[in-house]
Amino acid sequence: MQKPSNLLPEGFHDALPPYAEAASRLERDVLDTLASHGYARVTPPLAEYEDGLTERMQGGSRSDLIRLVDPISQRTLALRPDMTMQIGRIAATSMADRPRPLRLSYSGQVLKLRSGQLQPERSRLQIGAELIGADSVVAASEIVSVAIEALERAGVSGITVDFTMPDLIDILAAGPLPLPQAQIAEVRGELDMKDAGGLNAMGATGYLPLIEATGPFDDAMAKLRAFDGDGLLGSRLDGVAEIAASIRGKAELTLDPTERHGFEYQNWFGFTLYAESFIGALGRGGSYEIAQADGETEAAVGFSLYPDPLINAGFGAKTSEQIFLPLGHDRNAAAKLRATGWRTVAALSEKDQAQTLGCSHILNGDQPEPL
Repeated sequence: MQKPSNLLPEGFHDALPPYAEAASRLERDVLDTLASHGYARVTPPLAEYEDGLTERMQGGSRSDLIRLVDPISQRTLALRPDMTMQIGRIAATSMADRPRPLRLSYSGQVLKLRSGQLQPERSRLQIGAELIGADSVVAASEIVSVAIEALERAGVSGITVDFTMPDLIDILAAGPLPLPQAQIAEVRGELDMKDAGGLNAMGATGYLPLIEATGPFDDAMAKLRAFDGDGLLGSRLDGVAEIAASIRGKAELTLDPTERHGFEYQNWFGFTLYAESFIGALGRGGSYEIAQADGETEAAVGFSLYPDPLINAGFGAKTSEQIFLPLGHDRNAAAKLRATGWRTVAALSEKDQAQTLGCSHILNGDQPEPL
């Protein structure tokens, strides 16, 4: 008989104690926070037909698809790399007749074809909320506030919200700072890298002030308003400023108006969530549109959290005392201990030892006794 392989594919791993339990507890805490604000949970399937999934995807996410052939239908299936577009499908089909605004939450694993150096995992937990039927300042303010509260409920402190305006370059390129269509992506890339030399070399010098309009929110917003001399961006800047004002004091606020990474399908407003002691983003959100069956679109705003770094750092872990139950122990006493939060580990033979099994106490009669 051939020896089975114990290797897992690159980018996948087993969740072991105590991390698996911590993940479940953190997930529950976040989902409870969302539910307390009226977000009802939905659970879409891990796989869908590729054509249906890709119709709702934008940007580079299509290259993240893991594909396989369904042996029943013989059609190509795809494993989801993101759950947001699935929530959009549910809102546009099964829940199309529900009153708006529609508040939905979700949680599940997403799978990516490739991994990066900062995020080597190809399977990760995604938890989020979508407010469908509105993308107003009030709706956006609620989403950002709920996202902060969810992270706080998970035990996170030192939160920073970094705002962006995903369609800013499109607006400028179609108006006061015209660009050929083929050059828009290049300008976005140079702005993402904050490469003033690259913009100069391309002749896109009008976009240089946007590099300076980055950093602490108030200073960056003042520079952005100064840049917007003719007031083209006035209503958008006012909207982002109003959202920031609604959460002032709850988190540090920064602004990077040209940030596009992770915002391929958002439109007028986006935000990234960071926290002290963590490298990289813990979540992202913003406003977008959902395609309807009749060809129309519906406004929405939402966010997704990726809490694996929190779980790996011990967030969600809960210390509870574990008591060893000898052979012939008092079962009623053990049940009462479990009801008050104790974990019990029952002996299966005389060989079982309390300390070996990780217990801090032993049941002596009907009372726990420290080891």
